[in-house]
Amino acid sequence: MPGPEPEPPAGADLHRALLDELRFPLAWGTAPERDFAAWRRVARRTVEDHLLVDDQQGVPYAPEFTDGPEGDGYRRQTVALSLTRHTRVRGSLLTPHGTGPFPAVLLLHDHGGRFDIGREKCVRPWDGGPARLASAEEWARRHFSGRFPGDELARRGYAVLCLDALGWGDRGPVGYERQQALAAHLFHLGSSLAGLMAREDVRAAGFLAGLDRVDARRVAALGFSLGGYRAWQTAALTEDVAAAVCVAWTTGLKEMLAPGGNALRGQSAYYTLHPGLSRYLDLPDVAGIAAPRPMYFLTGARDPLFTPEGVSVAYAKLRAVWESCGAGDRLRTELRPDTAHEFTAPVQDDVFAWLDSVL
Repeated sequence: MPGPEPEPPAGADLHRALLDELRFPLAWGTAPERDFAAWRRVARRTVEDHLLVDDQQGVPYAPEFTDGPEGDGYRRQTVALSLTRHTRVRGSLLTPHGTGPFPAVLLLHDHGGRFDIGREKCVRPWDGGPARLASAEEWARRHFSGRFPGDELARRGYAVLCLDALGWGDRGPVGYERQQALAAHLFHLGSSLAGLMAREDVRAAGFLAGLDRVDARRVAALGFSLGGYRAWQTAALTEDVAAAVCVAWTTGLKEMLAPGGNALRGQSAYYTLHPGLSRYLDLPDVAGIAAPRPMYFLTGARDPLFTPEGVSVAYAKLRAVWESCGAGDRLRTELRPDTAHEFTAPVQDDVFAWLDSVL
């Protein structure tokens, strides 16, 4: 005889009621603004109002450069710069040999629950000792077919900048179990972990675009996983980014907020959580602020973190925005059947070829 049905989780009715109330009234096509440029201004200001971190554009970068060993066709430097009035950050800067100005990529690292390395996930480290190099190489084997995407881009003629986000590498390691405490401290102080990351990424894009060695008209943001989220968010918030690539972080918000899902567990979710923003805009609505600039969204059909339904909802919303601007050919969306949560060599080759075509 079957037993009693299990009790629903605590708060399930409230969760469903709040989810059903999300209407995203400022989404393009729903918002009262019918002029796209006017909508972009309102939508971007709405996002910025929910970052809880002030605009930092007046803060001097005050960069300091330290040369590293020569790479295979490119120059390596460590750069230290001020992204906000409170945060000074170290990063890896790669510059191709030859005569610039060069196209450039702001390379945004992932989360992955791994904090001892940040920028070293994307750029092969030349300092920090053998333990850091071993950690970075293991990460590259696990997610990038043994490659370092930043080094590959530099060999192809791109200047590359990759910085540590708060909690990783030289700015950590915060550790998985301490993320929520970090987010809570910032909220209590009237700030936001996700908002700080967004402001820093925008500032990093401005710094890269302002370098003499870089062609400011040809700067892209590129990232995998959390880095992919950061890439489209940065493109939405600044005109310093001319194109963006998001690998393995695209979904509709409602489809992401399934009970038991990663986004409802706290911890790493706080790097993408802007309190109150979902009352106005869905995740792809925010990404749509970047239209009509070229963007490439790529998700693996075998990715366990994002459901095909959530990806399809996001892609449909994005497609509607770009096509309404007469720029459907500038948006590429792909659900790759043979790919999981990874940025493998074949995917990298496709992405880099796309960047070549748009930059």
